[in-house]
Amino acid sequence: MTSVDGPAGPGRQVQEADVPQAATGAPPHPDGVPQAAPPHTDGGSQTAPGATPHSDGAPGGWPHDATTGAWPPAAYQPVEPDRLTRLVLRLHERSPRWAAPLAAVGCVGLGMAYALVSNPTTSDPDAAPSCLLKLTTGLDCPGCGGTRALWYVLHGDLPAAARHHFLFVFALPFLAYLFVAWAGKQAFGWRLPELRISSPVIAGFLALWLAFSVARNLPWAPFTSLYV
Repeated sequence: MTSVDGPAGPGRQVQEADVPQAATGAPPHPDGVPQAAPPHTDGGSQTAPGATPHSDGAPGGWPHDATTGAWPPAAYQPVEPDRLTRLVLRLHERSPRWAAPLAAVGCVGLGMAYALVSNPTTSDPDAAPSCLLKLTTGLDCPGCGGTRALWYVLHGDLPAAARHHFLFVFALPFLAYLFVAWAGKQAFGWRLPELRISSPVIAGFLALWLAFSVARNLPWAPFTSLYV
């Protein structure tokens, strides 16, 4: 083998510049130094974790960055929505902006009308519809007394409403304000002051609701007064 500097002697090692391009499989550099060979030309390169090898050595046909040696992030195809989801999305896009608040007001109105018509304060404890937990175990569930509390609120008797479900009466002004702020913004573009409720406050309210649900079922005074 001959070199650019002359014939190679018996004690002379072959330099990288003496190696032809065919031996390295890389294109020549302007300075005469061969570049690194492509990492997956023979299908023997490493495969990214969780990827399916491709016929040319790249996982799933993704291009490999020879400079950094990193594989690109995995790409997932979007899930095509079903017919019902597409129908709901089309109705939401075509409906006026006051449609959702009006539907919510209708649901709230139906609940109030049911409380007024049924008069749960005079109903038997096992009258239909009844709480399944109370019907089977005799215990008050976390929502027991809520309909009766609503009936008393609609009649302006707040002490009686708090007697049947104190936490419902406590949370009712906040829920009403959140609903009015949302419905006014959706339907009329109102910009009422936003009521910010942090996660610790919500967690504390849920913990208090759990404690109230347990305390109202304890068979000792004064907890027996909370039983409805």
